[in-house]
Amino acid sequence: MIKRLDLTDPSAAQQFLDVQLPSYRIEAELIGFDGIPGLHDTIEKLGKCQEIFFGCYVEGELAGAISFKLEEEGSVVDIHRLVVHPNYFRRGIGERLVQFVLEAFRSQANTFIVATGAANTPAKRLYAKLGFEEVREVEAAPGLFIAEFTRRGDC
Repeated sequence: MIKRLDLTDPSAAQQFLDVQLPSYRIEAELIGFDGIPGLHDTIEKLGKCQEIFFGCYVEGELAGAISFKLEEEGSVVDIHRLVVHPNYFRRGIGERLVQFVLEAFRSQANTFIVATGAANTPAKRLYAKLGFEEVREVEAAPGLFIAEFTRRGDC
């Protein structure tokens, strides 16, 4: 079940952190960079971040979540976070969350954008499978490359 998360509620923010931190630790290992901003999030930061969050629950437990911002009056959906707890890897949760956002904003958005570590092969494969095209790689920090993806809304 996918439902909206209110991270201004400290208990919901803690639940989210309990998924985000182990997920980003795995990504940090994959890309060889432990400076991922999400590894340093706090309940307070999450409550103020202005992103829209949805979570995927499995048997009542938060297994994964996605967040995004609507830009340009909703015509661009900028996916900021896609996290799945390692206990739920390879169960299609990340794909379900991205598909949920794509469907929810298909009629409104003309563009979806997302970025991930260039060395994060599983994430890159997922975005390609869902119709995103890699548009470029940028060096976000010395030795850290980020792959940026885009997808048209009418796909």
